[in-house]
Amino acid sequence: MSSGAPPPQPPPYRPYRQVRAATPHARAISCVRFSPCGRLLATASLDGTVALLSPSSLAVIATLRGHTHGVSDLSWSTDSFYLCSASDDRTLRIWDIRSILSGPKPADPSVDRCIRVLKGHTNFVFSANFNPQTSSQVASGGFDCTVRIWDVKNGRCLRAIDAHSDPVTSVHFIRDGSIIVSGSHDGSCKIWDAGTGACLKTVIDDKKPSVSCSMFSPNGKFILVATLDDSLKLCNYATGKFLKVYSGHANKVYCIQSAFSVTNGKYIVSGSEDNCVYIWDLQGKNILQKIEGHTDAVISVSCHPTENKIASGSLDNDKTVRLWVQDG
Repeated sequence: MSSGAPPPQPPPYRPYRQVRAATPHARAISCVRFSPCGRLLATASLDGTVALLSPSSLAVIATLRGHTHGVSDLSWSTDSFYLCSASDDRTLRIWDIRSILSGPKPADPSVDRCIRVLKGHTNFVFSANFNPQTSSQVASGGFDCTVRIWDVKNGRCLRAIDAHSDPVTSVHFIRDGSIIVSGSHDGSCKIWDAGTGACLKTVIDDKKPSVSCSMFSPNGKFILVATLDDSLKLCNYATGKFLKVYSGHANKVYCIQSAFSVTNGKYIVSGSEDNCVYIWDLQGKNILQKIEGHTDAVISVSCHPTENKIASGSLDNDKTVRLWVQDG
């Protein structure tokens, strides 16, 4: 018997407001990433360094040095023990973060936390992603148009896939680690078998506009694809159908990293070339908030795994990392 009760409504939207700003780097912020455990915020910069910040105060806990050119991307292992960085110096570095997580004492700045340097790309490494199921495997994408799969334990490249005809802008594992999605300036978005390196599907093959970012949704059912025509699209990759389009932000130049927010309602979050952070309702596609504060393009955002908190990073005319929270 039907009760006739209407379906439950999502909670009313509570706006985010800025609570902190910091300048942990000498150059533009290229990437911000909360650790899966929520206890650290990693940031990367064109100055070639990676910083580990307090996710509440934004105080610098440690600075990771070793890359000789700018760093474009960061990825945490699921256990938060390891961090991978991708750099214009054509390498990836694996950093051991366990001692920082284990102690209340300040991190020793003299310790070299780099345990592996992954070499093989012949041009800038632009994207990196840990396999969610194992900290011993990383995927990367670069300006040499390849997607590479690495064995972190011995530093070996397991697969070098000639994936695209232009630079690879993003690589991302599905949550069970079985497949990888890649996006490229060639306008295509492809799915790869992580074990064999075989191309399983081409989701988009439009030549233009460039695919600037592609990632699986947390439940693994969808892909969020950003393209350099000011749009984000949610795609059912099994059918190849586009279900939602999110627009209103500005994105024609930079590869802006977007994010899913799932701690309080379901949102899509992205930076923008108009110096703002945008939040959309995932289902309704409407803009819930346009957050102002940065003074240059915002090219990376990250959502805290358990708290209603967003971090954002901005380019050279700003250089800040900012922290935004929802009022309780």
